Amino acid sequence: MINLTQKKILVTGAHGFLGNHLVRNLLEKRKVPKENLVLPAIEELDLRKWENCQKAVAGQQIVIHLAAKVGGIRFNLKKPGELFYDNLIMGAHLMEAARQAGAEKFVSVITVCAYPKFTPVPFKEEDIWNGYPEETNAPYGLAKKMLLVQAQAYRQQYGFNVIYPLPVNLYGPRDNFDLETSHVILR
Repeated sequence: MINLTQKKILVTGAHGFLGNHLVRNLLEKRKVPKENLVLPAIEELDLRKWENCQKAVAGQQIVIHLAAKVGGIRFNLKKPGELFYDNLIMGAHLMEAARQAGAEKFVSVITVCAYPKFTPVPFKEEDIWNGYPEETNAPYGLAKKMLLVQAQAYRQQYGFNVIYPLPVNLYGPRDNFDLETSHVILR
């Protein structure tokens, strides 16, 4: 395991659900000094812009990309273009900027929404390419799947250390419970 206490770490999406929990873990369990963390909010740094991605990764040894435009089914139906473009462009720009800046490691997360609509349970890694995602999640899922392709290509061509874990489901304290954008169905 890497000793993170001496590393400069960028966490995009640090103020979102997953990012909030990760930052807490880094500070409390991994004992990363707060001054070693860069935790930009979207209001400070719009990662859809190339120059902001370059600025964000400058001097960072580890880049953890958790920023995403996300929502539930209702949100996905209303904003499919934004979900595809924003997630693809943020991830693609940030990964390329991190590579160019010489980051030691780039970590991002893929989504279960990238899997085909009719994937056998339990899911297997090799099943991810066996069909088209469920239609309401497809723009988001495909954008994230393209970042997986980028990660594999960068590892192959440049030897860039990219990690792309796939959490199957996220839910818990500090989640989004808004009726328009939540992943959770409230009773």
